[in-house]
Amino acid sequence: MQLTLEFGGGLELLCDSVKIHNVSINPENGAGKLVMKDLLSWVRSNLIKERPEMFMKGDTVRPGVLVLVNDCDWELSGQLDTTLEEKDVVVFISTLHGG
Repeated sequence: MQLTLEFGGGLELLCDSVKIHNVSINPENGAGKLVMKDLLSWVRSNLIKERPEMFMKGDTVRPGVLVLVNDCDWELSGQLDTTLEEKDVVVFISTLHGG
């Protein structure tokens, strides 16, 4: 499954300062569908190069990380259970800023 993942608000620093990643992910468990929980696990293992605790807490994103799937807040589509489709665009933006 081809997806575009975008990181902003400082989260790109955890991915070698690359903001946009065009990735190909095979759904686990042979179900043929990919849900956000599986995607987050894949991102932690394959894209996050340092300090994964700044991106994730447990099985989900940390509080303060806005997640958009095709420009729609994932809270409106089921969060971890959101089913992803071919060529979806998933955006992760940190809303927390140091001072």
